[in-house]
Amino acid sequence: MFSLKPLPYKIEALEPHISARTLEFHYGKHHQTYVDNLNKLVAETDLAELSLEEIIKASANQAEMAAIFNNAAQVYNHDFFWQSLHPALEPMAIPAALMSLIERDFSSLEKMLDEFKAASLSQFGSGWAWLVLAEGKLKIMKTANADTAFLHGVTPLLALDVWEHSYYLDYQNRRADFVSAVLLNLLNWRFAAKNAGL
Repeated sequence: MFSLKPLPYKIEALEPHISARTLEFHYGKHHQTYVDNLNKLVAETDLAELSLEEIIKASANQAEMAAIFNNAAQVYNHDFFWQSLHPALEPMAIPAALMSLIERDFSSLEKMLDEFKAASLSQFGSGWAWLVLAEGKLKIMKTANADTAFLHGVTPLLALDVWEHSYYLDYQNRRADFVSAVLLNLLNWRFAAKNAGL
């Protein structure tokens, strides 16, 4: 049985950029529902003994297992997203080793953030934007719906949820304002560096 992992910060810790009310719905309702659905779908099947990542791999691109994949991948993506953020009132410097990679692969932090924002805004409908490590280089990518970066042969470093439920209570249809607020104020650079093995 899978359970909803605790947030790595207090529910109000992302304010004013993401409200506690949004987290009550996004984390407490949407994320919880994915966990509950996954548990129901895999109960009394061979998948019940597998890890979350193993379930995602086993169900990917299997039409008869689409519901299992969608819920498992959304549990994984949301777990990753919460870790990708840090409390708004605790400024975080980018670790020097990670900054070196950013400057090597994007030429500047500003260009990397611009590319991250462009990917987030160009994702039609629901999905995710990611900072990933691919063949030793940092790249930005996006995935649609529940698709998750690690299935594409890359190492995810940071995730940004651009499903409407992640921002609508705070920003209504202004996805660009939400994306900017997160990219400029909430990214957990230490988490990214750890995922990159730095």
